[in-house]
Amino acid sequence: MSGALQLTLALGDWITLFLHYMMLSLMSIGGAISTTPEMHRYLVIEQHWLTDAQFNASIAIAQAAPGPNVLFIALMGWNIGLNAGNGWTGLLGMVITMTGILLPSTTLTYTAARWGHRNREMRAVRSFKLGMAPIVIGLLIATGWILGSGHGTPSQDWRLWLATGVTALLIWRTRLHLLWLLAAGALLGWFGLI
Repeated sequence: MSGALQLTLALGDWITLFLHYMMLSLMSIGGAISTTPEMHRYLVIEQHWLTDAQFNASIAIAQAAPGPNVLFIALMGWNIGLNAGNGWTGLLGMVITMTGILLPSTTLTYTAARWGHRNREMRAVRSFKLGMAPIVIGLLIATGWILGSGHGTPSQDWRLWLATGVTALLIWRTRLHLLWLLAAGALLGWFGLI
């Protein structure tokens, strides 16, 4: 990926990265993608371990590739490692970020799902499920805003923002399959319209 940085990461930096991703794991209600605003703040703005281009490319490549969408975490770790050294540190970064994001949430989800299934008729369990929906929606909107802002403001790149708004409206109000919307976006991009 373009715009590589030259970093020197000590053992403490790697541990801090692992702990930060463990914390993000517990905040990732709705999936790891919902924590991208915090990842951007930490990795790009605060630590300067990734460039904006590397951050956005990690997400775009992982979302375009088949497989789980959490793969963008591995790409971010890989890029941090490459910025700090070579392929071996890239592999280390990938293992640290993926283990950090998966271990706490997987353990918590497994334990909570078993408990919630056993107690599914409790009022508190039903209320919790209903209360989580607005939080997930808010986190996904924040993620969309961060990713969209990497391409300019609405006044600078109005076509992209218009396509985003129309897509959000179509998802909300119709049963149009997402693959059709992805194909339409790809065609608009191919023809240079967005």
